[in-house]
Formats: sequence, C-alpha cells, structure tokens
Amino acid sequence: MLRVLGNKSTACDGLNRREAMQVGGLSLFSGLTLPNLLSADDRGLGRAKSVILVNLFGGPPHMDMFDLKPNAPEETRGEMKSTSTSVPGLQICDLMPQIATIMDRATLIRTYSHRYNSHNPYNVLTGFDGGSDRDNYFSKVTDHPGIGTVCQYFGMGRDDIAPYVMMPAFPGYSQALRRAGPYGGYLGPGFDPLFTQIEPTLAKEGLEGDYEPTIASGVPTPPSVAELPDLTVDRLSERKTLLQQIDSGLSAIEKRGPVQRMGKFRDRAFQLLTSTKTRSAFDIDQEDTETRDRYGSHIWGNSALIARRLVEAGCRVVTLNFGRWDFHSNNFKELKNKYLPLWDQGVTALVEDLHERGLDSDVSFVAWGEFGRTPKINKNAGRDHWPQVGGALLAGGGMRAGQVIGSTDRLGEGPKDRPVHFGEVVSTLYHNMGINAPISTVKDLQGRPHYLVDGHQPMKELV
Repeated sequence: MLRVLGNKSTACDGLNRREAMQVGGLSLFSGLTLPNLLSADDRGLGRAKSVILVNLFGGPPHMDMFDLKPNAPEETRGEMKSTSTSVPGLQICDLMPQIATIMDRATLIRTYSHRYNSHNPYNVLTGFDGGSDRDNYFSKVTDHPGIGTVCQYFGMGRDDIAPYVMMPAFPGYSQALRRAGPYGGYLGPGFDPLFTQIEPTLAKEGLEGDYEPTIASGVPTPPSVAELPDLTVDRLSERKTLLQQIDSGLSAIEKRGPVQRMGKFRDRAFQLLTSTKTRSAFDIDQEDTETRDRYGSHIWGNSALIARRLVEAGCRVVTLNFGRWDFHSNNFKELKNKYLPLWDQGVTALVEDLHERGLDSDVSFVAWGEFGRTPKINKNAGRDHWPQVGGALLAGGGMRAGQVIGSTDRLGEGPKDRPVHFGEVVSTLYHNMGINAPISTVKDLQGRPHYLVDGHQPMKELV
C-alpha cells in the first residue's frame, strides 16, 4: 500500500489535501493506461520538442511579483519593493533578484484575463475556461484533454521514456484529489500523465505536517519505484501474465471500438514501468553537488531538476506543481518567508540550466496559476481571487524574449491593453511543437472530432 502525498490544510474551496488515499497494486497508472506511442521520434515537431509547465496552484499574487504598483494607495501596493531587471525599464519584486537577471531570456505576460474562478489547473493545462469551482472539483470524461495528453495522442513521444509526467503527483499540493486539467478527458484515461509519488520530509519542526513544497524535502519518483519498491521485473511479468489471463475473457469485446486501445495502453504502461531511461531521469544523484545545490534540496527544486533531466532524455511534457498560493491571509509573510525566495531559486536554475545545456530552443517554459489576486488587500493582510487579470512567465522554445506583453490599469484591476486568453498561450505552446492548434482536431472515444483550442491563435508577440 502507498501513502499519496497530500496536505492536511485546504485551499479556500474547502477540499482536504491529506494523505488520505490508499491504493494497491498498479492502480496509480489509472489502470495501467499510458498511451501507445508512435515510433517516429520527430513526427510533427516544430522548433521545440518539449514543454515544461509550472502550475502555481492557488493563484499567485501578480501585484506582488511582476506587476507592482508603487504609486498606488497603500491598501493596493502592499509591502513589496521593486528591483531593476536585465530588461531596461522593467522592474519586478525585489525578492526575486535571480529571476531579475534572466528577464532578458524570458517574456512576461501581465494581462491574462478570464472568468474561471476555480482552484483547478484546467485552464492552465488545456487552454479552456471551465465552469464553476464546484463543476471542476473532479476530472470528468467530458473534459478537454491537457497539453501532454494531446501530444501523446499525436504520437509525439519515444518508446523508452514516459512522454507526459506530472510532479509531484497530483496538482494542488500533489494531493489525492483528482482535480480537472491534466487528464485524458474525452480521449480516455489511456492518455493520462505519469503521476509521480513522493514521501516528503519536513525541513522545519513545528509545522504540524504541512507538506508545502517550499518547506519540505523529498525527491519525486515514478510509481515503479515509489509504489512498489520491492517489486522485481519477474514479479511485474507475473502481474502482466495475470492481466493477460483476465483480459482473455474479454477478447470479443476488445475487438470492437475504443476498448481495443486498452490492451495497447496496458502494454505501454508495463514497458514504461520497466524503462531504465525513465528511472534514470529521476535519479538526481547522478548530478553533481553544485547542480543540486543550485536548484535547492526542497521538493520544488528537486522537481525542477528532474524536469530538466526528463526533457533532456526525450520526455515531451512535464508539469510541475509548486506551492499553494491561496493567500487570503498573511499574504506578505508567506511570500517573504517561504515562497518567493525558493521560487526565485528554482526558476532561475532551470532557465539558466536549459540555456547552458543548449536546450533553450528545444524546450518551451511557462509558469502561471489559475488566476491572479485582488489588487485591494483584505482585512487579514491577504488578497482574494481575481480572475480578471494575472501574470505568466515564459521562456525558451524559440519564443521572442526580453519583452512585456500587456499592461494593467493604475490599480492593477484589469488589462489596460492587450488582454490575453489562456487559449492563446496554449496555442503558442502547440505551435512551438509543430501542432497547428486552431485547425487541428482530436477524436473522442465515440469518434467525434474536437478542436484543440477554441479558435485562439498563437501569440504574434512570441512566434
């Protein structure tokens, strides 16, 4: 049995993130359903082969990070101070001094805007707005598929490494709750990502089991290691034989329709469970001490380092989950003491490492959350949900860098110019990988075609 990483605290939606889920066997692979990938490694690729997407769960405060308003009233501008960056005239929060040095290699979007007020990465990972918060507590078979799911559908992967990985485990503290966004949706569970597992270690005492990545240590591992550490290849083979015996009774059914895919999915999952290349990518002990220290020993830093190792090895899409930015209270204390210093360290290490290894054109990087936070500070020194405007950081993938897209009004309440929809960014990521998203379709399990994005074009400022 396996304890899945969670968190006993909750976001404001009231959903608990404890280690509450107990599973057995190989069920973490959604029933051993990873995709059957096409053999052509370079099929359909554009400038970038991979995407690293950082999901800032909870909604990061744009007003305190990348869009400070020093001339606004005190109840809006807050406590943060600004610092200059490597882009002339661009200033960001002074608690991100390392990120400030790499802004000439990145692009800042200050004006993504939508109406999706939910603590789920659905819009972040699919480019589509969802319904209400309650509508997307859990993933649904009618959901649009995530970016990594689509890449798998088009056969953009290799046979020797997982094509789509999420760390650590599930989005939002990596809790057991299956929030909408990363799954196969109407393409089926066979296109779900490989969800990693982790057993966190508290970096400080007196935190009562608070497993935020910013204050805990640990290294994500694939299920073959974390779930069943004593499982040998021989025992895996025995399990596969058992599955085959069970499936033999369903052969008549599997000859029809989408069900026929499931045998291929199980075979592919088994192959990846025993993949030396996948396991090797997670082995950060192969890195020198200087590199590991550069990223940091916390879960976030280790996850970012593994992400680089995964894309370097051929993984197409890696999603990182960092933090719980749901600061309805103590916003500035949380940012100063925990979040921004480690966020600054991990992002800078990753972007610089990709450049130094010549991977910057091959990998598109984006970091964003489901929404921004209210410009006006509440009575608890916090900021509340604000989907009207938020920020995103992009780099690599052949995208133009050293620029700011969009500007907000005097109080940071909404876009003054160039509002950006999530679909535009997702369309750009697809474009970088050689997928013409506005006109491309995928077929659901009933054979019905669906467009990848809702008419959104790649951003002309980036491509």
